[in-house]
Amino acid sequence: MLQSSFQTQLKEAGCDEAGRGCYAGPVFAAAVILPQDFHHPLLNDSKQLNEKQRALLRPIIEKESLSWAVAFVGCEEIDKINILKASWKAMHLAIEQLSPLPELLLIDGNRFTAFKNIQHHCIVKGDGIYASIAAASILAKTYRDEYMLKLHQQYPQYGWHNNKGYGTAEHRKAIEKYGLCEHHRKSFNILPQQLELRL
Repeated sequence: MLQSSFQTQLKEAGCDEAGRGCYAGPVFAAAVILPQDFHHPLLNDSKQLNEKQRALLRPIIEKESLSWAVAFVGCEEIDKINILKASWKAMHLAIEQLSPLPELLLIDGNRFTAFKNIQHHCIVKGDGIYASIAAASILAKTYRDEYMLKLHQQYPQYGWHNNKGYGTAEHRKAIEKYGLCEHHRKSFNILPQQLELRL
């Protein structure tokens, strides 16, 4: 069972990202403030859930949360500032939409850049430990997946409806055949021999 809080009375927001390791598309992040007594038997790290379970949990999280927000940073800025900083920026953009603002941030991962004067704790694999981080992981994942399905309509050749922009064999073969498009992260040097941009 996931922990409901960081053993504190402060108003906590869990934060997580989705799409950090993808070849294409934005990186998404979510921030969620859950009630202290929130519990759902299915709630877990989004990677441990299937698509149907995530779809079931998303409206529950959105309805039961005291506050939640989702934000993203696109591939152009990812290439400009690097994926780690882009992930932090997406988290910041989500956190600043919360109302009320939290008093403590629980961040999935081992590093973070401070948000204003709000204290934070980084927890490695926190999405499998704290309910609020797990909830954020589900929102970030489901919103990003929806976004990639829309991009798939423009660029069906890359199979983003299946791989969501990750570097699967299917995706790599499509890049070898069609080259990179405007939604690919050029700074990732995906295929050194295939750097030309084909729009």
